[in-house]
Amino acid sequence: MTGAGDLAGGGIRIILAKLGLDGHDRGLKVVARILRDAGFEVIYLGLRQTTDSIVAAAEQEDADAIGLSMHNAGHMTLAPMMVQALAEAELSVPVIVGGIVPDDDVKPLLDAGVSAVLGPGASAEEVARTVRDAVAANVG
Repeated sequence: MTGAGDLAGGGIRIILAKLGLDGHDRGLKVVARILRDAGFEVIYLGLRQTTDSIVAAAEQEDADAIGLSMHNAGHMTLAPMMVQALAEAELSVPVIVGGIVPDDDVKPLLDAGVSAVLGPGASAEEVARTVRDAVAANVG
């Protein structure tokens, strides 16, 4: 992986969570392993999280990024809610959405403050690079 040591290598702390009632977490567990193997510090919150629980974890863990897995078509409501909750808490933490997101929804999500969107089939390299790039853009 090109540049994996630039910001990763244990330096990037990412929270991974399922926001809302979606009970499908297989993909999120795969992403957790990908990021862990790439040298990220992964804080896996698991299923049925709220914006408040994710914000609290981001504060407590001094998170560099938040990864949300979306499979229940709630991304257009839940992801902007997460971005807003972080802003209200005065936390500058990029939010990366992964999962089933129609192409037509990507731009509105980015416009709402989501840093990046990953779809099904994203490679391990793409996942790690996307997180590194989101964190670098947030820092720089």
